[in-house]
Order: sequence, then structure tokens, then C-alpha cells
Amino acid sequence: MTMNRRAAGARTLALALGSLGTALMPTGTALAQGQKAPAWPDKPVRIVVPYPPGGSSDIIARAIAQPLSQALGQTVVVDNRAGANGNTGADAVAKATDGHTLLLCDVGALAISPSVYPKLPFDPSRDLRGVGMLAYSPHLLVVHPSVPANNLTELVALSKRERLNFAVTAIGSAPHLAGVAVEKATGAQWNYIPYKGGSQAISDTLAGQTQILMNGMLATLPQVQSGKLKVLGVSRASRVPLLAQVPTLAEQGVKGFESGTWQGVMMPAATPPAVVQKLSAELTRIIRSPEVRERLVAQGAEVRTMNPTELASFFEQERRRWAQVVAQGGVKPE
Repeated sequence: MTMNRRAAGARTLALALGSLGTALMPTGTALAQGQKAPAWPDKPVRIVVPYPPGGSSDIIARAIAQPLSQALGQTVVVDNRAGANGNTGADAVAKATDGHTLLLCDVGALAISPSVYPKLPFDPSRDLRGVGMLAYSPHLLVVHPSVPANNLTELVALSKRERLNFAVTAIGSAPHLAGVAVEKATGAQWNYIPYKGGSQAISDTLAGQTQILMNGMLATLPQVQSGKLKVLGVSRASRVPLLAQVPTLAEQGVKGFESGTWQGVMMPAATPPAVVQKLSAELTRIIRSPEVRERLVAQGAEVRTMNPTELASFFEQERRRWAQVVAQGGVKPE
């Protein structure tokens, strides 16, 4: 009787371990009898950045790619797949089945998309799961040096006398909605010009083809420091050390206003919890490491981490928050 119970217990344990091993495998993969489940990752990892090179998400992705490769023992490739305000790349990741594809994006912008694009080919809340938040970069309100305004009040007054083109990364992006919120709060009047990413919006503002830009500090600060763009305000609750002389937009009359870009990592919803937890721990360790943190802080980003549960809660809060701005501003896709 004792031997039978032991044998039954051994069979139960074997089945449980077999089930765990299968759960750690990519969707659609089956194990042959007696074969062990491979450790994750067992092939190169791809980080999809759904915007062109040079933007905030791209900068973060390239900062973590090499240390993540060393931590995982696999090649990590950054893949820029721009289009539809980041939704093209996000959709590709949501539908990925290889178990080794990550999405590094502006999580806030992704939370906005369902309100702006009612016919998205994927549901961010259903088809993606958060792995971890990495960094936050407040928006900078900047203008071309030729614009005769040195603060928000002067810019608003100028917008009522002259046509001012406001460059945005895309219609419905976080910088666009931040511009709408400031416009509604101040009575400003500007003309929005959409682009396919922050780097392109910056380029046209540098060239003077657009006069105003609101964009993540991480990608915009170098142009301010070089004198190629003039900063009028920071969309943060308090001033930032790197621009201590620049007042916040809240200080300039837009009470309680704060906006920025939140870079985080997501994976397909079917990704096993064990993989998500492992990757989340590695990403948190890497982004908090002195070398990566110092590199990003020097460019204006703040390392702000969240675990998968915290990221999921943040995503839903942002989705509700910006849905109200979209409704109030009458924002529609181009």
C-alpha cells in the first residue's frame, strides 16, 4: 500500500513538472516524450520600438539592449517598426507567437490609442501584458529660436495674432493631447502638424517648418542645450534639475498640469507568467544600474520602475484619464 502511494505521488509530481515545462514554451510548441522544456530565452530576443529611430523609446531600447543581451545570454535586436502612432508595431507584438518578441513603447500613448482609434486591429488591454516600466521623461514645450516668445503667456498671445504650426508625433499621441490640454486651458490657437515619431517632429521644428513642439525631454533636451530650440516650459509638477531656470507649465497658469512619456515593456498576453517575472526582474536591475541610470538622467529621463501588476494598474488609469481629454478636445485620427 505504501509503495503504491509513493508511486502515485511520483507520477503526480512528474505530471506537474511536465505541465510547468510546457507552460514555459512558446505558443504552438509541443514537447516530445522525455524531452525537457528549454530555458527562456533559447533564441535571439527582439525589442520592437513602434517609432522611428531617435525618439525616447528608441533611446531607451538601445540603452538596455546590450546589458539585457549579457543578462539573458542571447542576442537582443532593436527593431524599429513605425506607423499609426505606434499601433503598427504594437499590433505586430500582440500577434507574435515566438515567445521572444518584446514591445518597448510609450505606455501612456498606447493607453490613449483605443480612444482615438476605435477600429484598432488589437486590444492593448486584452492582447498585451505589462512586463515593467523603465523610465519617465517630462514633456518640454519648445519653439524655434525665431519665435518671438519667451514664456507661455507670450506664446499664447502670439498664437492669436499669427498662424503657429505645432508639431506632434502623431494625432492622438501623448504630446498631441498635452498640447490640446494646454490649448484648452489657456485659449491658445495653434495648428497641429502630425508626424510618424518624435525624431521627425523635432527635425521639422529645427528647420523652422513648424514653430512649436511638445515632446519628451529625453529626445528634446540635446537640442535645447545646443541652442537649436528654445524651451518655454516643462510639463512636470516641479522643476527639473537640468533646467532649473525653466518654469513648469503649472507655474505659468496651467494649474495641476503634468504630462510626459512613460517608456515600458510589454509582451503578448499569452506569455507565461514565469517568463514575464524573469524578464521584469532583469529589466529593473539593468535600468537601475549606475551606468544606465546615469546615462539616462544626464539626458533628462527619470528612472521609474513598476512591476507587471503596477504597470497594468497604471495603464488602465492612463486610459481613463486621456479618454476624457480626447472627448473634450474632439481628437480624431488623420
